[in-house]
Amino acid sequence: MDEHRDEWTDEQWRAQLSPQEFQVLRRGGTEAPFTGEYTDLVAEGVYRCRACGAELFRSETKFASHCGWPSFYSPLAADRVRYLPDASIPGRPRTEVRCARCDSHLGHVFEGEGYGTPTDQRYCINSICLSFVPADEH
Repeated sequence: MDEHRDEWTDEQWRAQLSPQEFQVLRRGGTEAPFTGEYTDLVAEGVYRCRACGAELFRSETKFASHCGWPSFYSPLAADRVRYLPDASIPGRPRTEVRCARCDSHLGHVFEGEGYGTPTDQRYCINSICLSFVPADEH
C-alpha cells in the first residue's frame, strides 16, 4: 500500500479507481440511494477506505437508518476520518466526512436525527467508498 496516496495526481487515482469510484471518492460525488453493495449488509467485520485501505468503521457501529446508504454511529477511531463544512446545498449545511489517510470523500455525518444511537450521529457513507473485510479474514 502506497503511504503517500494523499499526494497522488488525478492520473494516478484514475489508474487505480473505476470511473464511478473516482467520481465519488475523488470528486465528492454521491452514489444513488439504495444501490450500494453495503447498504443492507449485516455481517461482522471492518469497513475500509476503498481508495487506500485504511480501516474506518466496524460493523458493530453500523445500523439500519433506511436512508439508502450504509450508516454508522461512529468511526473506528477519531483519527481515521476528518471533517469539512459543506455548504454545497443552499439552506442545508452539512459536514463532509473524508478519509484521514488519503483525503478521499466518504459521505456526510448528521447529528440529532433521532436514531437513538449511542452518539446521536449518523455517518452516511457511500458504499462505493468502502471495502468490507469479514471478521474471520481480519
